[in-house]
Amino acid sequence: MKLLTGNDLGSGDVVWWTGKGWSRNVHEAVDAGDAAEAILKEEEAARRVNASYAVDAGADGLPLHIKDRVRAAGPSVRKDLGVNPEIRLEKA
Repeated sequence: MKLLTGNDLGSGDVVWWTGKGWSRNVHEAVDAGDAAEAILKEEEAARRVNASYAVDAGADGLPLHIKDRVRAAGPSVRKDLGVNPEIRLEKA
């Protein structure tokens, strides 16, 4: 499973590809599959996102690499300082 992430050009926020656009919530991200590179190229050319790339995701739909998990959840020290403090990646 491949998720697409990057930074919103207007706000600088970390965003995730939803299949229709970009969201700050990783839980709205969808598998880009084989279309990943084409989507990234088109979205960067349209200046909707920058520094975009594809990330591997697990069966739960969340990024596998710790760097991307931190990007998805925000600060690891005080979660209330993040853009989306309600987003939790821990398993219940």
